[in-house]
Amino acid sequence: MFLLTDRDDVWLKLIDPSDAQAIFSCIDRSRDHLRAWLPFVDGTKSVDDTLSFIKSVQEQYGRNDGIQTGIWTKDGLQGIIGFHAVDWVNRKTSLGYWLSADAVGNGYMTAACRALTTFAFDYYQLNRVEVRAAEDNHASRAIPQRLGFREEGILHEVEWLYDHFVDHVVYAMMAGDWAPERRQGSTVVANR
Repeated sequence: MFLLTDRDDVWLKLIDPSDAQAIFSCIDRSRDHLRAWLPFVDGTKSVDDTLSFIKSVQEQYGRNDGIQTGIWTKDGLQGIIGFHAVDWVNRKTSLGYWLSADAVGNGYMTAACRALTTFAFDYYQLNRVEVRAAEDNHASRAIPQRLGFREEGILHEVEWLYDHFVDHVVYAMMAGDWAPERRQGSTVVANR
């Protein structure tokens, strides 16, 4: 399954084992960049570690608990975006994402977040999508801000990042607030 974004040069594809080398290479070439904000980087030492991650996200998909997708361009894999989990009772989810260092600043993540937010509301029929970002991670925080998510507050010392705690800023979008101008034609489920 592919999710088409509002851009012709960026698309999302469900992660599968054939993506293991591309994902590992993307992480490996961006270790310092990713390690500043993501706790999984040091534990990703080989393609086998990436295959374990892929197995877990395939199980997540099999449980109907969300999706994890690669962010692709003509130059290959640029990063990952997906749902941490889906709370079907309360009709909500949260987005998690990362982008390789050499892909930052091209608008890929904004297009990907717009596509998955639209997917959450239109396909899953959820009511709430959250994004949580480290308070000092201004690049990550800019994505939900750019898309019109509402800042709801700060969770103090909520994540252990190698040797210290970090605070997270919580952003949320409700289905009723996801207006057509925010969608910009994103998220068509298709085979490519």
